[in-house]
Amino acid sequence: MPETPARLVLASASPRRSALLAQIGIVPDLIDPPEIDETPRPGETPGVLAKRLAQAKARQVAARHAGFVILAADTVVACGRRILPKPEDETEARRCLALLSGRQHGVHSGICVIDRIGRARTRLVLTRVRFRRLDLRALDAYLATGEWRDKAGGYDLRGRIQLFVSHVNGSPSGVVGLPLCETARLLQGAGIVPRGA
Repeated sequence: MPETPARLVLASASPRRSALLAQIGIVPDLIDPPEIDETPRPGETPGVLAKRLAQAKARQVAARHAGFVILAADTVVACGRRILPKPEDETEARRCLALLSGRQHGVHSGICVIDRIGRARTRLVLTRVRFRRLDLRALDAYLATGEWRDKAGGYDLRGRIQLFVSHVNGSPSGVVGLPLCETARLLQGAGIVPRGA
């Protein structure tokens, strides 16, 4: 008797992550966003935070869906060890982008996949992004787009910010919200095969 195909739950409400998965031919059977406290712990580094949050999201959702494959991820933007927020208003977004102006920063992507029997595998992907210097007019113009809303560090790599990104070293999809190469490998190990793999 053939084995029942693995079914996937995406532990995220992010439309960006769903769209990225669709690019490699994966459509989750269910979407079940977790609700966890994402506050960094004292002294927690950006990479440790990204991994911890991805694992916590996956475990919370796995407890509700026995026998499913669970995929969770978290993206942390940091300038050195300084973790940047998802800005709640334009003032906070301006502070984030002013800090990143003319500098290289890190985007830490934590991925956690829990397979059908409850085994968890986690990866951390670091992508380095360099911005050219943003003058006041350029910063005002970008903020007016509203692209910064609900984006770690206050920007969306798919949008107008590309006018100011001079270099990306690592996973562009990781900056958007899900490193596809590493995610595909973890999912394949859990029985979810991307189209064309």
